[in-house]
Amino acid sequence: MPALHLLAPPAWDDYELLDSGNGAKFERFGAYSLVRPETQAIWPPNLPEREWQRADATFEKTKGGDDGPGQWQFRRTLPDQWQLHYNNLKFWVRLTPFRHTGVFPEHSAHWGWLGRQIAARPGATVLVLFGYTGLSSLYAAAAGARVTHVDASKPAVLWAQSNQQLSGLAERPIRWLIDDVGKFVGRELRRGSSYDLILMDPPVFGRGPNGEIWRLHEQLPALVEQCAQLLSKEPLGVLLSAYATNMSALTLSNLLEAGTATKQGTTSAGELVLREQHSGRLLPAALYACWSRGPGPHITREEKP
Repeated sequence: MPALHLLAPPAWDDYELLDSGNGAKFERFGAYSLVRPETQAIWPPNLPEREWQRADATFEKTKGGDDGPGQWQFRRTLPDQWQLHYNNLKFWVRLTPFRHTGVFPEHSAHWGWLGRQIAARPGATVLVLFGYTGLSSLYAAAAGARVTHVDASKPAVLWAQSNQQLSGLAERPIRWLIDDVGKFVGRELRRGSSYDLILMDPPVFGRGPNGEIWRLHEQLPALVEQCAQLLSKEPLGVLLSAYATNMSALTLSNLLEAGTATKQGTTSAGELVLREQHSGRLLPAALYACWSRGPGPHITREEKP
């Protein structure tokens, strides 16, 4: 029976979860504080309402589900974008019409593991699928990997390339590809390509650059199986994360374990969480499963940046 783990990211200078509750989360991104919807935070907040009302911007949904469009309400004027940093990485924060900021701080809980895997094989080839604004890709490149980053959104890839320039990593080997993930993986299999390490962060629903439909529950099993076939002869690992889904971490673990059954390694799984600054209460943020030839990411629960 696999054990499930809770992974919290290390403390950031530029990010804090200040509080959560009543269907929202109160966060600090650098010099600015934001309130965004969070359906899992059904408990009462710890901070008084007057503290929440001091937020610089609050996102209000106008229609659709949890990821539907909405509007930002501003208490003061904010720049169109501003910089955050994590260790030696620098990246832009922007307020999008879908509440996102271009940064998922919970993913940094895996970066220590990612760095250790790459350190074991300098020049390792890393494939990042559904790579969004590229923070994990940049972390892997900074650690010495050769990275292929795939996302269907042109704006997201351009944002990722801007983050690369901002971080001073323009000379690092990163292929930025705007493509449908399923089609790209199929082509790579036909070409006989292989990768030492594969990261996947698929949405519940999405569209490719030519209108291709992605549905997590329907297409994830085949994608995991194909990615297992793309692994090199001595692979370093596979990391799968998912959010806004009714799957469980155990589902992801079983899926990944089946896909890597012929390979020597260990599978671990659990939840990525954010810790509130004052209370220490944990907010669930995403699910993950990891197959690794070495120790899994749960060995060190909170990596130092």
